[in-house]
Amino acid sequence: MTVRVGLTGGIASGKSTVSRMLAELGAVVIDADVLAREVVARGTPGLAAVVEEFGPEVLTHEGDLDRPAMGRLVFGDPGARKRLEAIIHPLVHQRGAELEAEAPPDAVVVHDIPLLAEGDRAASFDEVVVVDVPTEVQVERMVRDRDWTREEAEARIAAQAGREQRLAIATRVLDNTGTQEDLRRAVEELHADLVAGA
Repeated sequence: MTVRVGLTGGIASGKSTVSRMLAELGAVVIDADVLAREVVARGTPGLAAVVEEFGPEVLTHEGDLDRPAMGRLVFGDPGARKRLEAIIHPLVHQRGAELEAEAPPDAVVVHDIPLLAEGDRAASFDEVVVVDVPTEVQVERMVRDRDWTREEAEARIAAQAGREQRLAIATRVLDNTGTQEDLRRAVEELHADLVAGA
């Protein structure tokens, strides 16, 4: 029996690292961010719908989606962000379902979804794993690793669900305040538990 896992975490929590570790252990990882790029690639109906909604200024000269321009357009405008999500989210869900259908019958299928707490999908998974760190650690990591200002980091955190919201949907929490080795051990234990439940 397939075990369906929703994996989420705030920005700079280490969710992508956990996702990669689970893939290395044999889980089938379906990354919503990758799919979100795929469904608006050049020549797709998704990109055509985005251009129809927002105009040709969201395209690069080559005809690809201009991500920085799109980001500037929707980041401070909740209405615009909702219109963009209304185009992209159904396409991502459909593609994710197709990939899940291709997984082996006893697989651990991990849906890596950064904004899982913001949507209404947590109940559709057998397990919801939240990679958790204190907000201050998120800020420190973004300033250190991404060369962002403290203000930029705090604004990005504020645009996501709060830590309490994420923890409220968790069936399992992975604390990522320790070392990479600590995290790997926790992920290995988690994967073993999930396989046992498959």
